[in-house]
Amino acid sequence: MPDKPTDTSLMKHLMDNIQDNIYFMDREGRIILINQAGARWLRFSSPEEVEGKTDLDIFTNEHGRAAFEDEQRIMKTGVPILGKEEKETWEDGRITWVSTSKMPLRNDSGKIVGAFGISRDITAHKEAELIAAKYAEENRQFREALEEDLRMAAQLQKTFFPTSYPVFPSGVEAADSLVGFCYHHHAGGMVGGDFCSIRKLSATEAGIFLCDVMGHGVRAALGTAIVRAMVEEISDKEKDPGKFLEHMNHVLIPILRQEDLFLYSTACYMVLDVSTGLVRFANAGHPMPIYVDAQSGCADWLVGDRSSAGPALAIHEDAEYPTIERKIRPGDAVLMYTDGIYEVAGASQEEFGEDRLLSAVQQHMGLDLPELFPALLNEARRFAAEEAFDDDVCLVGFRLRDLLPRAWGMDTTKSGESDETRTRNLQRDRLAL
Repeated sequence: MPDKPTDTSLMKHLMDNIQDNIYFMDREGRIILINQAGARWLRFSSPEEVEGKTDLDIFTNEHGRAAFEDEQRIMKTGVPILGKEEKETWEDGRITWVSTSKMPLRNDSGKIVGAFGISRDITAHKEAELIAAKYAEENRQFREALEEDLRMAAQLQKTFFPTSYPVFPSGVEAADSLVGFCYHHHAGGMVGGDFCSIRKLSATEAGIFLCDVMGHGVRAALGTAIVRAMVEEISDKEKDPGKFLEHMNHVLIPILRQEDLFLYSTACYMVLDVSTGLVRFANAGHPMPIYVDAQSGCADWLVGDRSSAGPALAIHEDAEYPTIERKIRPGDAVLMYTDGIYEVAGASQEEFGEDRLLSAVQQHMGLDLPELFPALLNEARRFAAEEAFDDDVCLVGFRLRDLLPRAWGMDTTKSGESDETRTRNLQRDRLAL
């Protein structure tokens, strides 16, 4: 065909029109041919200006030496380099990136007489990749810092819970106390919204508080920190459970009801008088406590009317919380809990529910509280489709072992008898029985 292009013209057409850099070099690494795009890339006005130069003449020493050694190795071994990413630093400080493939250049007899290569500018891609890597590293560092903060917050939140329990009468060992207190907390995440407090209010009274701040995570945990500070302040001033919750509600509303913030908390506050067995409690939207009657061997709700609770805290400004009373006997126990234990769902998405929880208490009521609480969690886990609890779970309660003689509530300066003497006398009387 008379108009068929020659190999030379095809090669020239390719060299003149391709946007990648194409170049050939001799055994000494000198450029013997380069296309127009390659010359422009190297900032020369024409390919002829590049011819005869080596990498060491064109690039900085670091990059030029590495490229020159690559080419000499290719010419020595015949092994090509494919798709190598090369960082090019120019004398003016400019940094570019190319993806380079270099191969041995052979003559008609197959002898290696040099090398040739093709380089594609990937600077924009590489810069985007480096920026993405930088952001990923910054994000990783941020996550690690956040996780470290959460771990610290989790450790701090653990200090919110009781580290010891009140004893009655004062001065006795915990095993000899007339009331055995216990709590069990299972965190659904690193931090959460459940909190309990067990405080001695007087020589004969203890206050037991349990709350569940709405939501999960840091926001709920901050809510518990606020509530904890309020419990310590209010319990010293207000022993009536209903008034206690009303006071707490009044203080919480301006804190938790902001324009861009809405938090609320359910809560139950209970005061036990160890000398009479009288339990007084008030409920702010919280699940009804369970009463374990040792004499009848039955577990039931602490009061029959489970709708007697007032609204959750920080919902209504003028909310009222009636104080309910109930007498318990030695051997009886009272359990409080948060909704995380009964809202777990089974395979059919049915909740474990409060009635199943009550049945589980009935089944295991012979256990002491430190063994009873884990047993209740295990019952909920067996029912649930997933073993893990999505929400926090907190159980708190007490068992009244015996009544405290009324003399223990008297002022020792009037009775003339020290706490130590009365403790010895009480232990002697119990042993005599």
